[in-house]
Amino acid sequence: MRKTINNILNIIMGSSVGVWIGHALYVCWDYKKHPGLYAAWSAPWYSSILVYGAVALVILAICFLIKLFVRRGIQTSDL
Repeated sequence: MRKTINNILNIIMGSSVGVWIGHALYVCWDYKKHPGLYAAWSAPWYSSILVYGAVALVILAICFLIKLFVRRGIQTSDL
């Protein structure tokens, strides 16, 4: 059971980082190709990268805490 939970959390953590990296690369590429589209925005062009990064950090923190609780729960029940 612990290994299954660990695998699922690893997939979620890797996916969130992958989505953030992919989004950041796409936004950088799109900004280089179409800088005029981003000039009309009141926010900087990289603001969506920061938002995706914050969401990815929250997901990583939650997954890390779940992993920590599962590991400590298993260790205390084995004693």
